[in-house]
Amino acid sequence: MASSVRDLAAATPATRDKYIDLLRVASLGTVVLGHWLMATVSVGDDGRAEVGNLLAVQPRLQLLTWVLQVMPVFFFVGGFSHARSYRSLRRRAEREDTEGALYAVFLRARLQRLLRPTMVFIGVWGAAALLLQLAGASGGLLDVSLRLVAQPLWFIGIYLAMVAFTPPLLRLHERRGWGAFGGLVAAAGCVDVLRFGFGVPYVGFLNFAFVWLAVHQLGFLRADGRLRRPYLLAGAGLAGAVLLVACGPYPLSMVGMPGERISNMAPPTFALLCHGLWLVGGVELLRGAAGRWLRGPRVWRVVVAANGVSMTAFLWHLTAMLGVYGVLLGLGVRLPEPATGEWWAQAPVRGVAAVVVTAGLVAVFRGFERGTAVRGVRGVRGVRAVSGGARVAAAVGVGLCLFGVLGLSLVGFGGLLDGRTAVLVAVRVTAPVAVAMTLAGWLLVERTART
Repeated sequence: MASSVRDLAAATPATRDKYIDLLRVASLGTVVLGHWLMATVSVGDDGRAEVGNLLAVQPRLQLLTWVLQVMPVFFFVGGFSHARSYRSLRRRAEREDTEGALYAVFLRARLQRLLRPTMVFIGVWGAAALLLQLAGASGGLLDVSLRLVAQPLWFIGIYLAMVAFTPPLLRLHERRGWGAFGGLVAAAGCVDVLRFGFGVPYVGFLNFAFVWLAVHQLGFLRADGRLRRPYLLAGAGLAGAVLLVACGPYPLSMVGMPGERISNMAPPTFALLCHGLWLVGGVELLRGAAGRWLRGPRVWRVVVAANGVSMTAFLWHLTAMLGVYGVLLGLGVRLPEPATGEWWAQAPVRGVAAVVVTAGLVAVFRGFERGTAVRGVRGVRGVRAVSGGARVAAAVGVGLCLFGVLGLSLVGFGGLLDGRTAVLVAVRVTAPVAVAMTLAGWLLVERTART
């Protein structure tokens, strides 16, 4: 692997934007560290393990989410990468009348590295959950783990939607530029007015699209070199977020909090969009200094190595964390009260253990991510052979994957045989149905664009 990383780093073309790769790794790494830090596990009087949130115990720490909630940066990076990838495929297409097939090829190329490790994660945890339920195992930290480990899949679902909308929104961007971004921002604002001002039910769920796609659209602008005054973006975003939280119904935390009536995350709010704007502007202000740092060959090799396993680490990091807590409980180690001095003293030990376990899981499962990254895109040489319905079939496949992983993130892996349900927007879903939808969608995307 070390030789492969050195070769990949040495073969990096001069035109590659290394800062984008650093942001991708740093944003996912920050999310992982944030989850490890915020999660608290305690044992109640009845002996049952409970998982809580440090930010609920210490509300003053919620201000940290204005720095640590960096998912907008990842989606911004996604917009940049998707624009570059789609334009490259479009230039390599041999005929102008292959757009439908080109769409399917683009989806498969962008989703390989995302969906294959995700399907392995779902398969391993689904099989384990089924065996545990058949064996009658329950209680303790197990029930909580079966529910929590699937929660990060919401991010996969949103990212799938961004990939699916890239071609039409990129064309809109090429015609309207900043106007396309402004339209999404205005739509997100209107949704919040209808939601909070007029109490319109369910309308808030539209901001899962408008908020995240607006941040994604900033990546298109970055790909065109049009984010020339990031200080204005950062200043406007920060001022807007402060004003909305201070004067509006929006909570301080930029992540969801247990028991909150309103969350900035689910569904996303206009305050979260402003937060995303200031983060994107902020990281753009650091681009020059980071670019000079990335010229060091050792630094770049670390970024290349981390990029090759980042999605695998993200998928399995909660498994590692809960596994560490499970071992501590199994050994009879007393878990201190969250946010106490003893809890903070134990935090580095838990963190190091979680890193070690995550590294072990990455070593086992990294081949599913690395394999797709190495094969990459073979271009559109076989586009002619794809049927004219490829666009529709690929879009259906992505839609199935999208609703499947979102549903699974809500219902979790527990109760596979019990018919346990969760509400996705206004529809109830079960874990088996969510898994089946995800698998069918992935196979459909793979099949429609195979060259």
